[in-house]
Amino acid sequence: MNVSLLQQRSDEQCSAAVNRGILVQSSFNTVCAIEYMKSHNVAPQVIERVLLHPEQRRKSPH
Repeated sequence: MNVSLLQQRSDEQCSAAVNRGILVQSSFNTVCAIEYMKSHNVAPQVIERVLLHPEQRRKSPH
């Protein structure tokens, strides 16, 4: 199987988990969001950046 395809799929899954984690944070709290993202194998440095430093989040392509 194409390695770049696997990387792309992983990135899409991670991106979706991060986006859902941000929604969890706004709906519930940061601890819930951290646990959600950890359970979806989001890297700790990404979790910290997106939840604790929202100004450093990547811009949406829309």
